[in-house]
Amino acid sequence: MTLPTIDALKDQAKRLRSALENSGQRSSHSASLELVARQHGFKDWNALSARARVNAPPPPFSVGQQVRGAYLGQAFTGRIRGVAAMSGDSQFRLTVEFDEAVDVVTFESFSAFRKRVNVVVDRAGVSPKKRSDGVPHLKLAL
Repeated sequence: MTLPTIDALKDQAKRLRSALENSGQRSSHSASLELVARQHGFKDWNALSARARVNAPPPPFSVGQQVRGAYLGQAFTGRIRGVAAMSGDSQFRLTVEFDEAVDVVTFESFSAFRKRVNVVVDRAGVSPKKRSDGVPHLKLAL
């Protein structure tokens, strides 16, 4: 049996709690999590969340992984030096060390080079934060 992600299960519990409260039944968030666990055939939330984490897809990033892409619109190659999961398994904080320093300024009159950056990305390697023109801060070519 394939289970939804932890984030999806938590969203399901939030919707359940809201529906219960709209019908006049008060419910805590933890009680809603327990109800979701029983809906999926588990005795409690701890059992469901443990199983859902085992079924989670492996992280798409690893320390030492060679990467390439664009940072603030500038092409780069480099290595991942640090990975931390955030928001369940849907976002990751990466430390990327560039092979060659990247100039993050687009003005001709001066430059600002970065050799290492910390950035949050989704599973596809795209940062949710964007420049003013809508381009993601970092986009990996996976």
